[in-house]
Amino acid sequence: MSYARRNLSRLNPIYVLIGVNVAILIATLINDNLIFGRFGLIPVIVGEQPWTLFTYMFVHAGLWHLIGNMITLYFFGIYVIALVGETQFLATYFIGGIVGGLLFFVLSPVLGTEYSVCVGASGAIYALGGVLVAMVPRIKVYSLPLPIPLPLWVVILFGFFITMILSLEVTSFNVAWQAHLGGLIYGLAVGYYYRTRRQKRY
Repeated sequence: MSYARRNLSRLNPIYVLIGVNVAILIATLINDNLIFGRFGLIPVIVGEQPWTLFTYMFVHAGLWHLIGNMITLYFFGIYVIALVGETQFLATYFIGGIVGGLLFFVLSPVLGTEYSVCVGASGAIYALGGVLVAMVPRIKVYSLPLPIPLPLWVVILFGFFITMILSLEVTSFNVAWQAHLGGLIYGLAVGYYYRTRRQKRY
């Protein structure tokens, strides 16, 4: 199976997304209560602030949270764009992020997170990871702290399960694995669709 590399437009959407995230982090450092309260996803008030199902993915809890997500967004993003193009990349990113937010909202009464604030691009990024797992699962990548290349599907799925287990078992480890799961499931479904469509062409 072969994948044609798509040409990137002059205005690379990955750089635009990174720029917006950086700008919102700066705004958060200026007034975190305003940004978290108005743009973070808080399940108990989603009915009053439905836009937060979209905006939460641009808000980050700090510099290292942002850096980790933006590095992953860059490397996943350039590969997804090469595989399916910019339009599908953006659709996967935003819809995956919204699906992740919806799952966080739906599970909040069960997990007792109705008043928790969900922020970060991880749900959207896991959607991109899901696409890659479905389309190019055997590609080898490096992942800290291991110095050896591993299949992409191992890195992404292992990373998800580790963060979920730590979130459930360690009180101080506050990661919205529900958003990760929602984005990942959506990305896997979309990636499977793209892969099936390409197989029919070839």
